[in-house]
Amino acid sequence: MKIVKNISKSVWILSLVSLFTDAASEMLYPIMPIYLKTIGFSIVLIGVLEGFAEALAGLSKGYFGKLSDRSGKRVPFVQVGYALSAISKPMMAVFIFPLWIFFARSIDRFGKGIRTGARDAILSEEATPETKGKVFGFHRAMDTFGAVLGPLIALTYLYYYPEQYQTLFYFAFLPGVIAVLVSLLLKDKSKNLPTEKKGFSFFSFLSYWHSSPREYRKVVVGLLAFAVFNSSDIFLLLKAKQAGLNDSYVIGIYIFYNLVYATVALPIGILADKIGLKKMFMVGISLFAIVYFGMAFSANIYLIALFFFLYGIYAAATEGISKAWISTICDPKDTATAIGTYSGFQSIGALIASSLAGLIWYRFGAQATFLTTGIATVSVVIYFSFFLKDKIIKNEKI
Repeated sequence: MKIVKNISKSVWILSLVSLFTDAASEMLYPIMPIYLKTIGFSIVLIGVLEGFAEALAGLSKGYFGKLSDRSGKRVPFVQVGYALSAISKPMMAVFIFPLWIFFARSIDRFGKGIRTGARDAILSEEATPETKGKVFGFHRAMDTFGAVLGPLIALTYLYYYPEQYQTLFYFAFLPGVIAVLVSLLLKDKSKNLPTEKKGFSFFSFLSYWHSSPREYRKVVVGLLAFAVFNSSDIFLLLKAKQAGLNDSYVIGIYIFYNLVYATVALPIGILADKIGLKKMFMVGISLFAIVYFGMAFSANIYLIALFFFLYGIYAAATEGISKAWISTICDPKDTATAIGTYSGFQSIGALIASSLAGLIWYRFGAQATFLTTGIATVSVVIYFSFFLKDKIIKNEKI
């Protein structure tokens, strides 16, 4: 099809790997808060767990992104990262002790940290400045179709075996294994990338912040301000549950969100290449603010469905777009480091955001949680509108 013209073999392989991995992960994600509550986790502990797991993933992205750039290798990081995420799935069902759950969830996110910088660097290398949005959008679309398949499997299973959550963690191992096998088809291109022999610490990737382009720092400051208040999607699912939706409908609305995301990700990526990645990102976070203000004031199930529809468009307009944006304002040899450094800071923000959201919800209720996030997001929109002027950088409008 014309719409997927210029999508390389490596991008297809990475996208299929992501599809199967996300099918495994998202089979569990919508039932995760429900499962955690059944084994004794409070709303605060759920927030801390999600924040800690994402923080570990982010810090790992920074270190392993720099290690990938330094070694000149991409594929081994991708393969090991996906393998760790696969084996973490059944671990969640073996024991239900809080420390074990923290460990298993951390293994999953650690795998994501190992693979993300190298994977996104491959995507960037397979794109031209004019097709960044398209390539990242295509990958996000395939990834998110996995997020549609996974919950559909979970929904079918729970229809026949209601509330028997643990078996799903074993089922999720199968698509994870398929993802690992598909990743074996990837090959590193023989390139003379810089390979420094000197060692570096887990946090030494942070030094990139000081040597990075000024435009990179300005963009990332805005992205991180948003990250500090962008808590886990689990809170949106808990709000849907609170509005009266049963387990099946909670999973169903999450499938609906991912289907919207997957359907529009590629067209939005192509559009972003035409109008500019900054503009598309701003559209996305504006929709995010609308969703959070709406969720604060409405418990109507039809409006909640509308908000999840808008949330799918927001995700498509921001997640892949932000990485494509970053890849246009850094030196190609530093792509994995640049994205990894951003992801490291972002996940510290995720730790703060999810923990803060859990505490606000516990102390003041769901409405206060969503209002706080909505107001903060409006401030980020203002920052990008007035403090980050449009200019051309490597064929990209920011």
